[in-house]
Amino acid sequence: MARITADGKQIEAEQGTRLVRALEAGGVDVSHRCGGFAKCTTCRVSFNDGEPSVMTKAEFEKLGDDRDEYRLSCQIQCADGMDVDVLMKVSDMDYDEAGPEVEVEVTPDPAVFPIDELEASSE
Repeated sequence: MARITADGKQIEAEQGTRLVRALEAGGVDVSHRCGGFAKCTTCRVSFNDGEPSVMTKAEFEKLGDDRDEYRLSCQIQCADGMDVDVLMKVSDMDYDEAGPEVEVEVTPDPAVFPIDELEASSE
């Protein structure tokens, strides 16, 4: 099991679960307007601890220069020791709901790469 702190709340999820799904299942207020396809950035989180050193290509391309400020919880798999702050909450937005149900598997293309490798290939 992965133990995660989100907005000061302790939750547990299976290792490898998509972070956005774990947050929602754990009762954490998180948006995901595109349904987890790395298209909208409403599921963004900032890491206090436990930030993965890998990233999907879709997340890397969507975040662009903002990748040092936040990450997309729909593109991250849970690991023990993560500590995040949710940056876009349903309760803070003018939304009726978080968004469409997020698929179990990371989409699109779940292949992850070291961030420094992605940065070098984009130069």
